[in-house]
Parts: sequence; C-alpha cells; structure tokens
Amino acid sequence: MIRPRKELAVGRLKCQVHMAPNSPPQQAHERPTEGLDGRRAAILEAVVSEYIGTATPVGSAHVARAPGVNVSSATVRSDMAALERDGYLVQPHTSAGRIPTDKGYRFFVDHLAPPGPLGAVERQRVRRFFDRVHGEMEDMLERASTLLSELTPYAAVVVSPSHGSATVRSVQLVSLAQRLVLLVVVLSDGSVEKRSLEFPDEVGEDELAGEVAILQRATIGSDLATAASHVASSGVGPRVAECVARTMREMAAAGESDQVYMGGPSRLAESFDAVETVRSVLSILEQQLVVVTLLRDVLDRGLSVAIGTEHGFEPLASCAVVVAPVAVGDNETGAVGLLGPTRMNYPQALSAAHLVSVELTDRMNRRSGRGDD
Repeated sequence: MIRPRKELAVGRLKCQVHMAPNSPPQQAHERPTEGLDGRRAAILEAVVSEYIGTATPVGSAHVARAPGVNVSSATVRSDMAALERDGYLVQPHTSAGRIPTDKGYRFFVDHLAPPGPLGAVERQRVRRFFDRVHGEMEDMLERASTLLSELTPYAAVVVSPSHGSATVRSVQLVSLAQRLVLLVVVLSDGSVEKRSLEFPDEVGEDELAGEVAILQRATIGSDLATAASHVASSGVGPRVAECVARTMREMAAAGESDQVYMGGPSRLAESFDAVETVRSVLSILEQQLVVVTLLRDVLDRGLSVAIGTEHGFEPLASCAVVVAPVAVGDNETGAVGLLGPTRMNYPQALSAAHLVSVELTDRMNRRSGRGDD
C-alpha cells in the first residue's frame, strides 16, 4: 500500500487546451498573483528556451535579439532584474547572465511553452513499435520504457497497472521434467503469469491433462484470489490442488504490487554536471516504491509536470518529472514518466510521454479485449 504524502501547494489542472493531434494536454494553472506583462513574459521565454538548449547563463544582449522582445539591451537588463526580484530568474554569478528558477520554469510550462508534437519520424516510430510488438505484456512494457527514453535525452519509467482485479482467462499445466510442472495463467488484462511447481514425485502428462480441464472449469472468470479458493473444492487431486492454490495466492499478492520498468538511466549522466547529483538520482530510481509514489502523486494532484521541489523528494530537487497515465479499462493505475534536469525540453518531453501513454493504453486494452482489434 502506498502511503500518500502531504500534498504540496502547487496548481491543479484546470482545463484542456485545443492542440495539434498527438500533442499532450498543456498544463493549465492559475496565473501567479504577480502576473507578467507581455514583454517580460517574452523575455522569460527567451531566457528559458536558451538555457534549455545551452545550459549556460543567458545575457541581455542575446535576449534583446529574441523574437517578441524588440527592445534595447538596457531595457532587457532592467526587466531581467525585475524578473529576478519576482523570483523567476536568478543570477548565479555577479558578472553572469540569468538562469530560470523553478518558478520561472513553472510559468514557462503553464503559459509560454508552445505545443510540441513529435516529428513525423518519431510518431511513425512509436506507431510502428506498437504495431509490431508481440510477446508477453511484461516484455512490451520493458521495451516501451526503452522506446520512450530513446525519444528524448531523459530517463524513462513505465509503471504497469496492477492486475489485482483481473480475472482468469486460461490455466495450463506444462510438464517440464518428471517432478517439475509449469503453471501458466492468462489474465483478462492480457498479462501472463508463470510459476514453476515442484512435486515430491513424478506427475504424468495424462494426469496433468485431466487436472487442467478441472482447473479451467473452476477458475476461469474469477480473480486470482478467488480462483485459489475454488481450486481446493474443484475435484483436482490433492497434491496438484495444494501447489496450484498456493501459487495462485502468491500471484494475487504479487499482482497488487507495481512493476516498474526503467529505460535509459545512463542518459542522466549526460544531463547533470555534478557526479554526486547523478549518483543521488540513480539511487532514488532504484527504489521502486519511491518511483511509483512519485509518479502517482504527480498525477493525483492533476499535474503532468512537477518541477524541482514541487514533487517533494529532496534528492530530486534539481530534476523535473513529466508524467502521463496508462489505464486498462477503468483501472488507471499505470503511468509513463520522464525524469531529467529542470532545464528539460518540456514540449518535447510532454509530447513523447503523451504519445507513448496513448499507444500503450490502446495496446493493453486490445490485449485485454477492451479495445477494437
């Protein structure tokens, strides 16, 4: 069970914005009480966009040449100083230009970042991947995390929807050796559970065939926990019944937990200058419960982006998280996410996460029989 943390004081998603096809919903939050006029907003946009691309402080001379600014460098310096006083920018060194603060990035994401649909090549790559991906769901989710990381320079995370409420679609017992049998359970959400059963003495194939027919009648249509209780009274032989029932209970318990698939964690080394920051971030990503809590907490607060300290994990204070939900039927417990520095390319990251989540949701629902084939 994931324990909710204290909710942070950040804006909630207020509305949907009409965007280009395959673009994610933009973050839409209440404007900061300070407000920004059009010129200062354009200056902030120029600073954020340049800093995302270069990772170096941005000076007034460069900003003065940016689209939508059209004022002198002196005026830009005055406005940048005002933006610094209001908390949108910071000057890391006296003689340096400015860089965005978390508040500056938030305003950029909420009000300035343009829709950023992926290019035609990237969109085609995603669709081709999901058209061709086969095999077990776990393999698809793992490969999807790799795909998402390759669409961006960031680490990708895929959290699979739990299948605690899924029902049994098929049960098979496959002989592997004289005393070793493989139990294969196909669930209604398209996932496949496999466990090896070891018996004290030999189990013949004829015996297994008879037991499978009984197991099918007793378990199909029930969730794993209920199916396990049905096995004992199904007429299956005692030694098979005991092993199968115990294993199904274990499957049910495992199905309530979340599976996390990580793609491209090595990309983080290219995103941060400090080795200690990379080490700290990678250490957090190894803790699955923390990762799941992080992504779901962002979604629960109506957000698709959490920047810096907004997500509440101090070791990730220099990171931003982009999240999109994944659902099987009404079970919206899965998610895809991207984790990178706060200077990430937000339009690109939002578009990549959105497209992969849409395609992954569609594919998982098709496998579970809830989508159109």
